[in-house]
Amino acid sequence: MYKILKKETLNKDVDLMVVHAPLVSKNALPGHFIILRVNDEGERIPLTIVDIEGENVSIIYQKLGYSTSLLGQLNEGDSIADFVGPLGKPAHIRDVKSVLGIAGGVGAAPLLPQLKEYKRRGVNVDLVIGARNKDYIILLDKYKKYCDNIYVATDDGSLGTKGFVTDVLVELYKEKKYDHTIAIGPLVMMKFVVILNKKYNIPTDVSLNPIMIDGTGMCGNCRVTIDGKTFFACIDGPDFPGEGVNFDELIARQDYYHEEEHVCNLRLVKK
Repeated sequence: MYKILKKETLNKDVDLMVVHAPLVSKNALPGHFIILRVNDEGERIPLTIVDIEGENVSIIYQKLGYSTSLLGQLNEGDSIADFVGPLGKPAHIRDVKSVLGIAGGVGAAPLLPQLKEYKRRGVNVDLVIGARNKDYIILLDKYKKYCDNIYVATDDGSLGTKGFVTDVLVELYKEKKYDHTIAIGPLVMMKFVVILNKKYNIPTDVSLNPIMIDGTGMCGNCRVTIDGKTFFACIDGPDFPGEGVNFDELIARQDYYHEEEHVCNLRLVKK
């Protein structure tokens, strides 16, 4: 059992938890994730490792489905049944002088440890972060510790620029140049960031989050197509160069599974 040491509500949909998991924390690197089960009968939930402090691991989750809502019912002092990791490959930290992080929604969670590591290596780090409104901008205080400049976009204009992160990028690229970018957020957002960055010849790493079950590549559920070849996000990723990703295929598969998940959740609620 893995004890919850801290729980923080970031907004009505998103929580941060600090879990005592010494074996995970000992080996975790930026880009790694864990899979947990809330209880012995629960489903497996993949979540990014956001931070490591001693023997403690920070995770962030969005309460959208049945199991994440169940996780949200736990409090400090409670325990999680299973907490397995680190899984996946660590992010490729590039040998560059400047990097731009681009976060959408809860994509701010997996982006944070990567930008933190770039700053530790002496790289100039900027951030563009976006969400539907100011209440959904998360981790801003933590990012201020590692970013030289932060640019905010919200759909409704309640904070920063009114519009999407791509709107901010178009204006930003008129003034600044970057050796590399990392975009993490909704698939549609990452798709259009990659398309835009290609016009400026800026490489873009993305973090893919297809549906995962076992986290070891056996189920094949998290397969993604990159440059015409099949990869498994759980063992080959979750971070990949964005230019070769077949986003349209991945978006179609995600939509299918989200519809199935919605039906399953309704059945569970009726029970």
